[in-house]
Amino acid sequence: MVSIKEVKLAIATAIAAAFGFIIALIWKDIIIGLMKLAGWWQEGGFSDINGAIVGIVVAIFITLVAVFGILFISKWGGIEKK
Repeated sequence: MVSIKEVKLAIATAIAAAFGFIIALIWKDIIIGLMKLAGWWQEGGFSDINGAIVGIVVAIFITLVAVFGILFISKWGGIEKK
């Protein structure tokens, strides 16, 4: 039989991984946007430097929220540091 602790650990691990995936996708879009501004990318991206600055600020904010979410869910799920 599966214990509640094991279920919480599995859920916490999956949610932490999802937060990490969100962070990676956001920063991928920022990098592609900056490459578009530099002329190294064809599609998508930012139209000007102001859009890039706003994108970076939003990405930093979302990254911080996701990191705190990872910390919270890890504590809830009982994920130990190794």
